[in-house]
Amino acid sequence: MQNRSLSRRTILASTTVVAASATGVMGVTATPAVAHQRDTRLKRIISRMSVEAKIGQLFVPYFYGASATSPSQFDQDRNLRELGVRTVAELIAKYHLGGVIYFSGWTNNIQDPRQVADLTNGVQRASLALPTPVPSLISIDQEHGVNVRIGSGATQLPGAMALGAGRSLSDARTAGRISGTELAALGIHQNFAPVADVNVNPANPIINVRSFGADAREVGRMVAAQVTGYQQAGVVACAKHFPGHGDTGEDSHTELPVITHTREEWDRIDAPPFRAAIAAGVDSIMTAHLQVPALDPSNEPATLSPRILQGVLRDELGFDGVIVTDALNMRGVRTKYGDDRVPVLALKAGADQLLFPPDIDVAYHGVLAAVRGGEITEDRLDESVLRILRVKDKAGLLSGSPYTSPKEVDRVVGARGHRLAAARIAERTTTLLVNEDGALPLRRGQRKLLVVGAGPAFPTDDTRTTVPELARAFDELGYSTTHLATGRAPDAAKVDEAVAAARGRDAVVVTTDNVDATSAQRTLVSRLLATGVPVVHLAVRNPYDIAHLGGVPASLVSYCWTEVELRAAARVIAGRVEPRGKLPVPVQRADDPAEVLFRSGHGLSYDD
Repeated sequence: MQNRSLSRRTILASTTVVAASATGVMGVTATPAVAHQRDTRLKRIISRMSVEAKIGQLFVPYFYGASATSPSQFDQDRNLRELGVRTVAELIAKYHLGGVIYFSGWTNNIQDPRQVADLTNGVQRASLALPTPVPSLISIDQEHGVNVRIGSGATQLPGAMALGAGRSLSDARTAGRISGTELAALGIHQNFAPVADVNVNPANPIINVRSFGADAREVGRMVAAQVTGYQQAGVVACAKHFPGHGDTGEDSHTELPVITHTREEWDRIDAPPFRAAIAAGVDSIMTAHLQVPALDPSNEPATLSPRILQGVLRDELGFDGVIVTDALNMRGVRTKYGDDRVPVLALKAGADQLLFPPDIDVAYHGVLAAVRGGEITEDRLDESVLRILRVKDKAGLLSGSPYTSPKEVDRVVGARGHRLAAARIAERTTTLLVNEDGALPLRRGQRKLLVVGAGPAFPTDDTRTTVPELARAFDELGYSTTHLATGRAPDAAKVDEAVAAARGRDAVVVTTDNVDATSAQRTLVSRLLATGVPVVHLAVRNPYDIAHLGGVPASLVSYCWTEVELRAAARVIAGRVEPRGKLPVPVQRADDPAEVLFRSGHGLSYDD
């Protein structure tokens, strides 16, 4: 087996190794002559593929387990039940896969960086054992902020809206480069980031703080900066979710949202970040499962709409990179068609990568039947496979070893320099909204603190939660801190407990998470204010919380609750650093949404 695998790798290498000038770098458009030479080389690989292998290159499924060949028995059983195989190595062999996607938590793919690297190497060994040996393009959703897959051991960075509050293109680019460098060290070469949606709807349940903000131009600048950072690190960036998911009140995981923007509004609000991403050389763009009647009156979901993918994205915007569908298991794309037809229609619409089908066997054979029946031509398959091979080539997967090493992982992932840079970036994003009578920074005599309130678990580690971690950050700054997590829906007893805990404290830091008009968090804050103990409010996710909390003398936003944001907020509250963030979205009044409570760009400093 080893000799046969080596022979196949040798065949691949002999076809793909060329001078560096012919390969190019991520996001950089090759000259016509160089592009022709590259495509000729890649087409030779395609010519050796069977139809089945070409179809396999298009799919990016999930799988269970932390090992490519020897996952736990529990994960083997889940793979067998849902995927028909026991391991991802078997899955790659069965369907000739071009890539897979890693998740944390529910799939058990991610434990720590060394394990991820071992998993990646196992995936690549399986890919290079195929009849036509082509390395996998391994994907992940590592947006940072609220949407993180690799937690412990890797550098945690501020998410999109936090970076939007920082207003620094350099910081956005640096964050993308740090994240991309660590992903590449783990052998992960496609990141489904950055989010290019413009969050103009405060009630958006799925995008929200994953967006850089509500100003299309500023979002576009940030998107372009992050694309550049990721692709400088050798990772395929992916702007999402085209044609724009920022003005929905529904979650496309469970419903089929409708964007009611006119064509003029779409051009002004939704399109600019995608135009900016394309101008920056983004190599992939993800579709959205939603209807946009102004772009396609037939009301097909954008993922399945030739008018939107081919007509708008390719023909109007000039994008010729990889179009990847959002996850095909989401309800938004499964409302009209069966799981065998959805991938076929996505390909016919112009998509290239088919992400996360709910049933890989049904989806794969649906496409195979469409090709055998003449509905999809082999030339159409070749177009998508060529695009996918182009980004694999740019990422260096076809011209060198796709494997990573423990030494590289240890050197790069979570490097001290990366963590220090992340901490400094986060400090520049924390936003001070209210500071009556100089309530902040805390005074020298305010040493005994109570940290209380909503305490969501860290995105990738449910053993670490907001309230105790924030208290620990204050302790490390020299404070004497007690803490009490009351949750997002504290009952009367929990509120009474918090009020009692506030007695004898010099100040209370109360965290909130997604406050609305009926939230019991409002009662908690009101009761704490009534104690007379100075109260500092920290919204650990949405900047919109403050609209529902009258009377707080000091209020800040961290935009997420991971360690890097919490530590930055603590340092700002303590006065170790100045608050520098500016709201990237407007905050409307809760009692009159037509009026703005805090405009976009609002953010106080301690000199104000």
